[in-house]
Amino acid sequence: MQARLILEDGTVFTGQSFGSDAQKTGEVVFNTGITGYQEVLSDPSYCGQIVTMTYPLIGNYGITRDDFETVAPFIHGFAVRRHEPVPSNWRAECSIDWLLKEHGIPGISDIDTRMLTRKLRAYGTMKGILTTGNARVEELLEQLGASPLMTDQVPRTSTKHIFTSPGNGERIVLVDFGAKSGILRELTKRGCDVVVVPHDTTADQIRRLNPDGIQLSNGPGDPKDVPHAVKMIQELLGEFPIFGICLGHQLFALACGADTTKLKFGHRGGNHPVKELESGRCYITSQNHGYTVLEESIKGTPLNVTHINNNDKTIEGLKHNQYPAFSVQYHPEAAPGPHDSSYLFDEFLELIRTHRTNNPSKPRQAQLSETLKGELQYAQK
Repeated sequence: MQARLILEDGTVFTGQSFGSDAQKTGEVVFNTGITGYQEVLSDPSYCGQIVTMTYPLIGNYGITRDDFETVAPFIHGFAVRRHEPVPSNWRAECSIDWLLKEHGIPGISDIDTRMLTRKLRAYGTMKGILTTGNARVEELLEQLGASPLMTDQVPRTSTKHIFTSPGNGERIVLVDFGAKSGILRELTKRGCDVVVVPHDTTADQIRRLNPDGIQLSNGPGDPKDVPHAVKMIQELLGEFPIFGICLGHQLFALACGADTTKLKFGHRGGNHPVKELESGRCYITSQNHGYTVLEESIKGTPLNVTHINNNDKTIEGLKHNQYPAFSVQYHPEAAPGPHDSSYLFDEFLELIRTHRTNNPSKPRQAQLSETLKGELQYAQK
């Protein structure tokens, strides 16, 4: 079956359909990863977007249960140069075509993804419509123009209810703005007692959970669409150690008085070089974001820049100069080959222990008491 991807500037890409035959609109972006297409498909940060992969062969190692980043994908479309319908991998449990059909996501193959990527780099991300229908281009462009970009991605992707991943270590409240499972995996691997809460959980509700530290997750969209989260962070700064990742990094910056802006075409892929300013070391990082913290907005705030992007010099890490709080723009829970950045979770736990030593009056409970279990029910209301 034929499929078309039509950009808002009128550019038409005609190829072959795979996955669902549904018609979807979304922001068209590109990812430079050579592998990891399943993680891309299941990353909540792609909610509302049509993703094109710059690597030409996609689907060759199939889909496996262990590699999902969330239960159900939120991506709106998938564009590739060549789609491999028959995977060759002993771990594979299904094909990418089956996965997309199962979740109503359209795909298009046999298009010039190099041309599409160069256009997005030159002119920036733009809206697109992916369809298998026979409507005229003019009609589809009219539909596209009447379809605004989503602004409610965080509520769509965040958990609706509190849940726990019990452990015997530090209790971490993970605020879910569209969290990847990798963050929960890294925390539980270190023995943490993790309580995952919805995006709109208030500061008072978090206090009732008696955390040792607060993890701000990644998530989709514009951080300025989540003002309630900024307020929550402002109320908890200094009271608990805080570690922000990706969207959590941007929300942390806004809470400290900095500003954010949209990038021309964003950072998406597993090969982005990031420099740690203190050591001068370069890390190869996994990234997926369309917004960044404005460098000029840092002046006059209590924030220090800790990391920068070696490609375009945008801010990749921040640290509060008074409170136990820091953040990174990239994904330390992802492993794009090396495990360069997983040490940040260890630094977060060390920050918690130091904070506890400096505040000995704060009681610590390694496991949820019956009272706190009641607070879980209270916070869900």
